[in-house]
Amino acid sequence: MPFSDMPDAARLWVYAADRPLSDDEEKALTDRLEDFLSDWTSHGRPVEGAAEVRDGRFVLLAAHRPDAENGSTNADVSGCGIDASVHVLESFADETGVEWESGLRVFYRNADGAVRSAGRPAFAERAQRGEVDAATSVFDLSVDTVADLRAGRFERPAATSWHAEAFPLS
Repeated sequence: MPFSDMPDAARLWVYAADRPLSDDEEKALTDRLEDFLSDWTSHGRPVEGAAEVRDGRFVLLAAHRPDAENGSTNADVSGCGIDASVHVLESFADETGVEWESGLRVFYRNADGAVRSAGRPAFAERAQRGEVDAATSVFDLSVDTVADLRAGRFERPAATSWHAEAFPLS
């Protein structure tokens, strides 16, 4: 299912690779995710999902249960369903050597448009030196619904994200 068909309330997970994926890796991962999504279940109930790789660094995985209680479209996907998706990504990582980064790293777009990452202390130093500023595009790995993604909360200027409060941006 494409992201465009996912309901706004669908749950979203963002995974960030420690390095850019090659074209072959990106295709292999996309194929693997499509195979997984075709049979995704949570406690025996079908899960509708969508996945895409953005900028060769980010895996966006969305899910919702079409049979959610009370007609809700909320992504009531249980731990076993989530674990199954994580297993797909971990298996890919084991085969390729890619590592999925934690939310403790800051992902941003540099002046050349490339996606970079830095630890929080290093990002703060870059901000103090003026290498990154309030206009720098940053990625918020904590977005957790498709509505957030559609609203532009995944990639946005640092001035409009939590980064503005955490770092000395000018």
